[in-house]
Amino acid sequence: MTERQAADEPTTGLRERKKQRTRDALLRVALELFTTRGYEHTTVDEIAEAVEVSQRTFFRYFASKEEAAFAVQEMVESRFVAELLVRPARERPFTAMRNAVLYSWNTIGEAIEAVVPVELHMRTYLMIESTPALLAAHLRRSTELEERTARIIADREGLDLDTDPRPRIAVAAFTGVMRVTGRLWGQGEDTSMESIRTLTELYLDHLEPALAADWRAPERTPGVPGTHGV
Repeated sequence: MTERQAADEPTTGLRERKKQRTRDALLRVALELFTTRGYEHTTVDEIAEAVEVSQRTFFRYFASKEEAAFAVQEMVESRFVAELLVRPARERPFTAMRNAVLYSWNTIGEAIEAVVPVELHMRTYLMIESTPALLAAHLRRSTELEERTARIIADREGLDLDTDPRPRIAVAAFTGVMRVTGRLWGQGEDTSMESIRTLTELYLDHLEPALAADWRAPERTPGVPGTHGV
């Protein structure tokens, strides 16, 4: 590393931290205003003014109010997908999804708290479900996540998602449970990450027996048509 590179590195790091602080401040204010005034009654100008930045600065970090409303949810969903992608191949489909969501809850709380209070995330979740414009986007996002998850499961099991319905069925059941537990958590008094993890585990454990079968496609015995390996 040259002397110039060494000198530039702290400056670059400081700049990035400043950008992150600005983004976090915009997000906290946006979610607070959305949940107190209402999403449709909050303008980008009001959010920017509260953080003492320009409207242009807001759009530098978020393409729209909707993107800000779903920013924390996107972080949670991305953590789940990342965990699912690295689950051991020996885990059966439901077990992989269950472990992915529980492991993500083990670490996502700290990540959320670094940006917004968990209690604000809870209020945002309820606000999304009670705001028609956001609910439509929420359902679209949920459908996209289900399809992505089903493809991951199909790839893990060596299945053709276009001809085998089991991955989509399993994911639909799994995400149905997740929606129920999310709603119950949002309506409860305990807004901790531990409470939603415990509630999620309880409900998933009631679903597991129905989805715990081994789906892995058997390997064909080379050179013997119509037969499969053990």
